[in-house]
Amino acid sequence: MVGVTIRSPSAEQRLRELGIALPPPPTPFGAYVEAVKIGNLVFLSGMLPVVGHVPQFIGRVGVELTVEEGCKAAEVACLSALSAARAFLGSLDKVTRVAKLGVYIATAGDFKEHPRVADGASEMLLKAFGEEKLSGRIVLGVASLPLGVPIELELVLEVET
Repeated sequence: MVGVTIRSPSAEQRLRELGIALPPPPTPFGAYVEAVKIGNLVFLSGMLPVVGHVPQFIGRVGVELTVEEGCKAAEVACLSALSAARAFLGSLDKVTRVAKLGVYIATAGDFKEHPRVADGASEMLLKAFGEEKLSGRIVLGVASLPLGVPIELELVLEVET
């Protein structure tokens, strides 16, 4: 039909339709805040795979944890990030684009499956926001992360002004 605009579902609607429930918003483990808005960007603090300050995964991917467990840990960390963003913004529907995704993975030195693990977070963002709002990403292997968790996410969101 000419002149008809088809709108894709909102992030909140997408999550409802997929039956994805966000955990309670995370709270800081120290002297920092979970989110800061500068202009039309929201910078989230490093997000871990924890719920209520309780790590859901402990260990390094490729050592104590499998790639699949690492992927699930990235998904849990992403759900925490979405929850923090919703608490800060009032609604995920205010997100106009994912500006940056960084995935830090605690691994052994010879680990090579970083992209597969990071897909746990990327695929959750895809479910929430759709392909048109995704960003590029950086994925790094590190020796250790806070609390012994395998994943820490860095997320920057563009929001409506």
